[in-house]
Amino acid sequence: MSATPTRADLARRIDHTLLAPEATAAQIDHLCDACLEQGYFAACVEPGWVRHCARRLTGGETFVVAAVGFGQPTAATSNKALQARRALEDGAAEIDMFADLAALIVGDKKAVVRDIASVVEAAKRVNQDAIVKVILETPALTNDQIIFGCRCVAEAQADFVGAGAGVHSTGAVTAGHVALLRKHSAPIKVKAGGVSDDLKNALAMIEAGADRLGVLAEATVNRTRPL
Repeated sequence: MSATPTRADLARRIDHTLLAPEATAAQIDHLCDACLEQGYFAACVEPGWVRHCARRLTGGETFVVAAVGFGQPTAATSNKALQARRALEDGAAEIDMFADLAALIVGDKKAVVRDIASVVEAAKRVNQDAIVKVILETPALTNDQIIFGCRCVAEAQADFVGAGAGVHSTGAVTAGHVALLRKHSAPIKVKAGGVSDDLKNALAMIEAGADRLGVLAEATVNRTRPL
């Protein structure tokens, strides 16, 4: 078993995430302030909040991640690519894109790879150092479909593969999902999304192979207790 990370090490793995469509400016500000106070790696928000967050986080060590295609994984690829480009121009450092869930389920490799590669290309055109993380809704997929998704992510040359966002009706992301991604995506990095603000859960995801954690702020945005 690997050594338990320090609080500072753990904080630098966290994308503190607020994607609720009803999120207010005050809640987004609370998210950003928590990131700065706790030393979290990034604030992960909808593209429309990127510029606001970039300004709020100026001078700190927290980056902005824009989630494109959230809640609409079958959205047109051109829309995802456009969202990614604009988010990077507005100050995002990373893009979390949601893969085409329907295409993953039916095994349409051409569609999945094209979707991912278009976003990667759009992002790298703005900033060659931009990181693109591809989120697979692992709770909605079989193990074979998850493995297929890993292969598509690798072929499209994305930087991370992610396990869900913690909001799918079929259930939560598990450490088993993360372990499967780690096994079939290396050396591509792995993100565990939808992690609760529970230390035991976070450490289980890291032990399973997660390099980054998407910790949901929706349930904790009005609280002050850190993970």
